Amino acid sequence: MQLILNGKTEELEKKMDIAEFVFSKGLSPETIIVEHNGNIVKRQEWTGIILQDKDCLEVLNFVGGG
Repeated sequence: MQLILNGKTEELEKKMDIAEFVFSKGLSPETIIVEHNGNIVKRQEWTGIILQDKDCLEVLNFVGGG
């Protein structure tokens, strides 16, 4: 299954929800925002969205500065 992540194609071995995908990438859920097919998804909704072939994800990290 193919997924577009931040504009690049990724191959997924199995279907998974957004939460599983985030954890599989070693990302910290507290410091990112996930956009799924053009819609920002709240963290508590991640487990309810199963990724499908050709889905598009944008993952943005919060960066602190001063």
